[in-house]
Amino acid sequence: MFAHGLKLAAQKATSCTNPLPLRSITIPKIGIVSLGCAKALVDSERILTRLRAEGYDISDSYDGADVVVVNTCGFLDSARAESLEAIGEAMNENGRVIVTGCMGGEEDVIRKAHPDVLAVTGPHQYQQVVDAVHQAAPPESSPLHSLVPPEGLHLTPSHYAYLKISEGCNHRCSFCIIPGIRGDLASRPVGDVLEEAERLAMAGIKEILVISQDTGAYGLDIKYAESPWHGRAVKARLTEMAEALGDLGVWTRLHYVYPYPHVDEVIPLMAAGKILPYLDIPFQHASPKVLKAMRRPADHERLLERITGWREICPDLAIRSTFIVGFPGETEEDFEFLLDWLQKARIDRVGCFKYENVAGAAANHLADHVDEDVKEERYNRLMEVARQISDEISKGKIGKTIEVIIDEVDEDGAYGRSWADSPEVDGCVYINHETDAQPGDVVMVEVEHAEDFDLWGRIVATAPERKRRF
Repeated sequence: MFAHGLKLAAQKATSCTNPLPLRSITIPKIGIVSLGCAKALVDSERILTRLRAEGYDISDSYDGADVVVVNTCGFLDSARAESLEAIGEAMNENGRVIVTGCMGGEEDVIRKAHPDVLAVTGPHQYQQVVDAVHQAAPPESSPLHSLVPPEGLHLTPSHYAYLKISEGCNHRCSFCIIPGIRGDLASRPVGDVLEEAERLAMAGIKEILVISQDTGAYGLDIKYAESPWHGRAVKARLTEMAEALGDLGVWTRLHYVYPYPHVDEVIPLMAAGKILPYLDIPFQHASPKVLKAMRRPADHERLLERITGWREICPDLAIRSTFIVGFPGETEEDFEFLLDWLQKARIDRVGCFKYENVAGAAANHLADHVDEDVKEERYNRLMEVARQISDEISKGKIGKTIEVIIDEVDEDGAYGRSWADSPEVDGCVYINHETDAQPGDVVMVEVEHAEDFDLWGRIVATAPERKRRF
């Protein structure tokens, strides 16, 4: 869970624009608070891009905004509580609030807590949000005072961006209500995806993070329809899309990849350097009994074999995954099974959630819910095992020279990320006393020290430029 507040949103959204010096006019200003996952962040970026194109400015404070948009998260009860709190803060500080996002489908709950919000819309209802903004703060009749770059506006740093390839999900996991909120899988045409990615690359983006609810299923709903791209036909399918993205000469990172059999096909692309050797696969558990209750595949032995095969093809492959502990009916034996599987699989990056009921989820009605103290104890044990595994893997990189993208530089030095580290969720590479680098630089770092999830080293060269086909 992360939130992008008004000040950050305004800084990121305006950093790409080049306003024209025109006549003095009153320009309506929009504040935005974006909660939840990277997929919701992309929705916020689309809303801002649309409003900016219509002449709106972005405010970095509640006081300076004519209206505030709160993009909510509704996946967990704790996320819904945070969303209601954020709406309340916006109402107290500004009073003119439009609510959208995953919790927007619960208008009755939102209006019970905050009856005076101006409008409530559901997830990815961009036009409804824009219409509500028009009602609250009509746009200036001439939009020429504010330009939008071809790549749109982004709330991320200027050197990386998220690329959403689809909405929704066809799975019906018992703990999840995303299909009920966002619907079934709805893939974008691959031509649209690649054109957006190319615009990002041409604008100077150095890393593209591919996201969706189910990246591995991309294109299934549109029968993998082909699109023309630079003189060739490309299928709307994970392998073909990834290969085409690899032609752009930027880091390409795959998130939320359900382990379908055809995922095996992208590993050679990673080994060849076309895309980053990084897979984010939400395994959720390993015990067959728990996975069955979750309504997820339970072939843990086959998964271990595939992971071993992937690493034989691409030894640098980093696997990130998330797990749920304390799922209803999870016994100590089930949990020990998960720990044993985790050690055998040697997952590089691990996130963990303590199970909690979600309004409308089937798992709420399962028997034998786990005590909160037991959940906490299992969470701590799993994260300690994950830390030990990551520490061993990290220490194996000492003395090696690796490619690193710089994220931030200050008076103490710089830090960035390797291929094994996605922003905000994984480790960092620290380069002490390095103040000449710039965010977005891709450099070669000799690793001198490692601890847990992080590395320390020194820059020894600029990374070779990746080949851009177009």
